[in-house]
Amino acid sequence: MQPPIARFYRVIEQAPLPQRADRAAGGTLPARAAQYCDAVTQASAFGWWIYPPMALTLLWDGEQIHWTWSGHDTWLPLEAAQCPGLRQHFDAAAPEHLRGTAPPMLTALPEPGLVQVWTGLFARTAPGWSLLLRAPANLPQAPGYQAYEGLLEADRWFGPLFTNLRLTRTGVPVRLRPDQPFLQAQPLPRAAYAEPTLAAMATTGRLEEFAAQDWADYETAVAGPALRGDRTTGQYAIAARKRRRAECPFAPA
Repeated sequence: MQPPIARFYRVIEQAPLPQRADRAAGGTLPARAAQYCDAVTQASAFGWWIYPPMALTLLWDGEQIHWTWSGHDTWLPLEAAQCPGLRQHFDAAAPEHLRGTAPPMLTALPEPGLVQVWTGLFARTAPGWSLLLRAPANLPQAPGYQAYEGLLEADRWFGPLFTNLRLTRTGVPVRLRPDQPFLQAQPLPRAAYAEPTLAAMATTGRLEEFAAQDWADYETAVAGPALRGDRTTGQYAIAARKRRRAECPFAPA
């Protein structure tokens, strides 16, 4: 069995464990897209969904961020806050010299409306692999915030898996629910974003510069079926799935 590319460690007990992202984006994709658009469904399923560590609510008044959680009746001004009950649990499990070092769950950042949210997880990746943390692909997000994207080289750094959220509304509560993913962790080989890879780009700026092979490939993919009148819905998806099955018998149909 192949060793895991990514391993997630739950530190906050009630935090949901990551789940494989869904090809249908949790059932929110239009039926035609889910059935015929392989590009969309592949992107939707690429990675793992990450959930908020608990039910909590943020409120930004334009200057100060406040927070509260399910079962707590008052708003608290946010500077840095740990998950309720984590300190005792962490100190009971940690080596003696690391007691008292549990990470904060929430931290108000110096920039207006920015808050750092810890998922309650640590992460480790296989050598040479990183995690791209971003908003869930093709899944409608709850209003009131935007998640920053980040690349974490978790094979070299072991610690809290967190994200930075930009609150986009003032005076309106922003709710994070533990049953709704708010991040997607996607595995990337470090070579995918290394400078030699990103520098290896070329452009063709004029239609007249298309090579004979470019026109032949265009005919195969687009123009030929249209001219013959035999274009079928989801042709790209069918071909892509056949290729995946040929390469890996266990690939999704």
